[in-house]
Amino acid sequence: MMKKIIILVMITLLLIPGHALAAEKAKKEQKIEAKQETGFKVPSSVVNISKENTYPNSAQDIPYLEPSKMAKDMLKTSNVRITNPELIRLLNESSINASKIAFWYKARIFLGQYPLSYQSTETTVNWEHQQANLNRLDNRGGKTNATLTFNQAAHKRISGGLTAHIPNEEAVQKMMIIAAAEKTKLPLAFQTNIGAATKKNFPYSIAPKQVGLLYSYVPAVNERGRVAYGEVYIVLKGGKRKIEVQNVTQQGIGAWIPVQDHLSFRFNTER
Repeated sequence: MMKKIIILVMITLLLIPGHALAAEKAKKEQKIEAKQETGFKVPSSVVNISKENTYPNSAQDIPYLEPSKMAKDMLKTSNVRITNPELIRLLNESSINASKIAFWYKARIFLGQYPLSYQSTETTVNWEHQQANLNRLDNRGGKTNATLTFNQAAHKRISGGLTAHIPNEEAVQKMMIIAAAEKTKLPLAFQTNIGAATKKNFPYSIAPKQVGLLYSYVPAVNERGRVAYGEVYIVLKGGKRKIEVQNVTQQGIGAWIPVQDHLSFRFNTER
């Protein structure tokens, strides 16, 4: 009987580390999944000021365009992947009645050269991309702690954009902001404003004989990838319609995209 008890205890002790390792692995997997769902981790120094901002920023219209049934069918026939929302909109607004009766009908329509798709290769966030404000409080003559809070001194406009000039910049910007927003889960816009007299009541304590400096910065996403360009044709033949793309080229491109209605704070003291 004693021998059986000892064997059971030994088996239990051997199983515990395995269960502990499995539990630890499950926790790690849950953390990874949570990070993927919520995007990039926002530092504690970054604050949402959308409610306090005295300048009402208009939300960036991220062009998530759903292709129509005809557009979907035609996009499937393309020999190259097409995600450009401008080109999808053009197909959505088009009407092509390719009747099966007109089997003898042939046509080849040149739509033009378009950026076809964007492939993201690197997405990073600079939480202190551009300084928006500096608040300073001198407590060198004080005998007790003083308190410093954020108060935007002047209106500040932060603009982003592509890092180089390329054809059809507006369409490329739309594809890049879609990719960056999906990755980061942050409110992105190519322009954001911090209104004058915007305040945030987060107190920073300044000891006597010290000067407090509160810096605020607008964060921005640095998005990098490759754009595919090509000549787009609509081909009608034998009652069927399809898309053909010729002379496909690729070009590397980057962009800075500000995070809207967010500020990153850094507090320093000096004597």
